[in-house]
Amino acid sequence: MTRKAKGEGWKAEGEARKAEGERLLPPSDFRLPPSACRPGEFPVTFQPGDKTVYVLAGTRLQEAATAADLILDAPCGGEGTCGKCRVIVSEGAPPATPEEQSLLTGEELRAGCRLACQAVVEGPMGVLVPATSLVNRPYQILVDSQTAVQADGPPVVSKHYLDLPAPDRGDDAPDLERLEHSLGPLDADLSLIRELPQRLRTASFQGTAVLDAGRFDGGAPGGYPLVGAGRRLIDFESGNTEWDSYGVAIDLGTTTLVAALLDLATGREVRIASRLNPQTRFGDDVLSRILLARTKPDGLEQLRRAVVQDLDAMIGELCDASGILRRRVYTVTLAGNTTMQQLFCGIDPSPLGEVPFVPAMRRGFCFAAADVGLEVHPRGSVYVLPIIGAFVGGDIAAGILATGLGESGGPTLLIDIGTNGEIVLASEGRLTATSTAAGPAFEGARIAQGMRASHGAIEKVVIDDRVRIHIIGHVPPTGLCGSALIDATAELLRHGVLSPQGRFCTRDELPAEVPPEVAGRIEQCGQHAAFVLADGVSHGGGKKVALTQRDVREVQLASGAIRAGIELLLKQHGLRPADLDRVLLAGGFGNYIRRSNAQRIGLLPPEIAHHKIRYQGNTSLAGARLASLSLRCREACEALAARTEHVDLSLDPLFSTAFAEAMIFPER
Repeated sequence: MTRKAKGEGWKAEGEARKAEGERLLPPSDFRLPPSACRPGEFPVTFQPGDKTVYVLAGTRLQEAATAADLILDAPCGGEGTCGKCRVIVSEGAPPATPEEQSLLTGEELRAGCRLACQAVVEGPMGVLVPATSLVNRPYQILVDSQTAVQADGPPVVSKHYLDLPAPDRGDDAPDLERLEHSLGPLDADLSLIRELPQRLRTASFQGTAVLDAGRFDGGAPGGYPLVGAGRRLIDFESGNTEWDSYGVAIDLGTTTLVAALLDLATGREVRIASRLNPQTRFGDDVLSRILLARTKPDGLEQLRRAVVQDLDAMIGELCDASGILRRRVYTVTLAGNTTMQQLFCGIDPSPLGEVPFVPAMRRGFCFAAADVGLEVHPRGSVYVLPIIGAFVGGDIAAGILATGLGESGGPTLLIDIGTNGEIVLASEGRLTATSTAAGPAFEGARIAQGMRASHGAIEKVVIDDRVRIHIIGHVPPTGLCGSALIDATAELLRHGVLSPQGRFCTRDELPAEVPPEVAGRIEQCGQHAAFVLADGVSHGGGKKVALTQRDVREVQLASGAIRAGIELLLKQHGLRPADLDRVLLAGGFGNYIRRSNAQRIGLLPPEIAHHKIRYQGNTSLAGARLASLSLRCREACEALAARTEHVDLSLDPLFSTAFAEAMIFPER
């Protein structure tokens, strides 16, 4: 999607919000602190929390908020087109920009409402940040998974307690060679060789050798790691520390980060942590981040530093909570989409944003953790999983590994639903993968009152004789997330409130059996209808939340793209939906949708029996876990990624037709 088209989409959303009369209440007055800044700087005080930062004149208010550790929701990447970073400036409000005038009402502007990505600091400011404008609220992040593969075979990191003979006149073998007599051939860095003589003698030649076999051997076929070859000595620790060995597996998502601390000696998961990806403040999708890296001189470094700092903090939290020293973490394994993996490594992603969408490399690779700024063992390593294509990344390779898709008996489909819908089909030993640009609708973007799965989000909708909703956090509703978007659309289709073409019926067109309480929720919003899910009075108050006609169109676009991708992959294998033995739903969003509702809107083929659709959890993290523990799993992941055929649907002449047909909701 072009930047212009994307901006127009966000602008339309802002206009819809404006038409629906969204309001922000002015704050109570609060005083700014006495100035303690240098010439040219001004104090900006944020409420609630009474946080004050000092910034240079001309600084965007969004940057000042970041300095105050307040991460504002800005899915448009700060372009001023989505209207979701609204704040109220009670003192020092700057003149409204054209972008603000187009998205905010006159009443809101007079009350001091501004967009943080547009407002510029030109003097002391007092700012109220509504909870709905923040992204660091409690979020529902999936960390669980089901794994069909065992982490067997040689470990990535191994520890060996040794009681070595001390040198004497009859045994003058070099120190490293003395270790090799017990362990076999070893590589070692110069930094360790410098320390080794003193280490051995201080420990009286009794201690634990730490070996990392996860490096790649250039002579291996296809560059795959050789099991048991190229082992690297990364430490010699005094005493027996064989049972004190840890690794970290990371799922690096576009929206969320999940990290698991693993006991490498037992394979046990010690602790897990999750949080939002801090890069969301630069834009909700990878295209926004690619654009930032391409257009700003320090854009790539900003993106890299943001995610690395948070991942390093998560590793510290995991270690502190478990009573483990950071230097006992020897390996970090990371799985993410292609863009996220390159940003983490500091590799320019610009070629991924233009035809023919070329990644920097395909196979996985290892490097020193210190090279990217992760504080683990000084000679600890990072392994980044292999990718399949520009938009089918290491997270999908991890999913193929974790689900055992490469050894699947009957035809099996793996679907990871997000901003992109990644789809992998396994049939008769053949693996085929593709990606469809589903858009961010299922993550709450481009939906008039859409939001991520956080407190205040409606996440479930049931309609029978009345409308029932479930809200995350049991608080008043403030919007709806992707699972509720699917639920509401499916329920309205079942009751005849929506036509198969996605049009809201007028009250005169409704079937006679539609309950009055349901019919009464249809309202006219400008020239289009909308359906009220929460009236702003029930459920403890909160905002009035409605599903608009434009929202339904976004659902059609997103579900149609994924459904078209599924159909074309099946055609390439000569299969029909009913031929599938299993459909595996992966990823955070895929595991919260209701199967029947996903089929009712056509997101999943209606012909598939319910029992064949299975939730797999966070397969990206599951695959990263396996690759942390087992060399054989790393080798298998490399081989699976290499043998998976990547299909570019944009080159398929049938895609446009399939997409258009899939946008029409199935008739029942």
